[in-house]
Amino acid sequence: MIDAEVDADRSIRTVTLDRPAARNALTVDGLEALERSIADADESVVVLRGRGPAFCAGADLEAVAALEGDREAAIEFARLGQRVARAIEASPAVVVAGIDGPVRGGGLELALACDVRVGTPESTYGEPGVTFGLFGAWGGTVRLPRLVGEGNALEFALTGRVVDAEEALRLGLISRLESDPRTVALEIADNAPDACAVLKRRIRDDGDRETQERREAEAFGDLVATHADDIDTMFE
Repeated sequence: MIDAEVDADRSIRTVTLDRPAARNALTVDGLEALERSIADADESVVVLRGRGPAFCAGADLEAVAALEGDREAAIEFARLGQRVARAIEASPAVVVAGIDGPVRGGGLELALACDVRVGTPESTYGEPGVTFGLFGAWGGTVRLPRLVGEGNALEFALTGRVVDAEEALRLGLISRLESDPRTVALEIADNAPDACAVLKRRIRDDGDRETQERREAEAFGDLVATHADDIDTMFE
């Protein structure tokens, strides 16, 4: 269901959602396995991708149907997806979503939790839950407006429409368009892992401005002290 492959030379872990016949839709077991794979990563970069023609269709509809209208069970299912998204967001690694083919609902919400989203020209994006009386509840209502703005988030979510890769790039759903998303992961892996990890934490910092700036300055000081010899060689 979840396959992990490590390129130790480049310090890249590729985590693959591996249910191609179900368009990589996620069950409870799949979500828990994904959370473990992210938590186990000690590489500097993680690439999240889907096996086959889709990135991820979101929550497995059979798993949703199995909730049988139980409100508390549905809340727990939503909280599990939120927990996995937070694990992606909080990982020390830079997590790159490599999106090829359709990504829908909860799959998109997990991609929104990644640090960088790279789509292929064939990728498409949608939050279709509203068309059958639901919506994605894995943190999407929080992250989507932060990335694309409130107006775009409302229009995208309320219509349930699907957008292509070019429009996704324009909206800010993805960061880059590449035929091979691993290209971006390799660019990141070429840089100092500690600097990338610090940048991730600082850019994602949700403290007040004064606290953010203090943490930024302290992090800069730590890196200068750590990389003093590397900085000296720049002037040789």
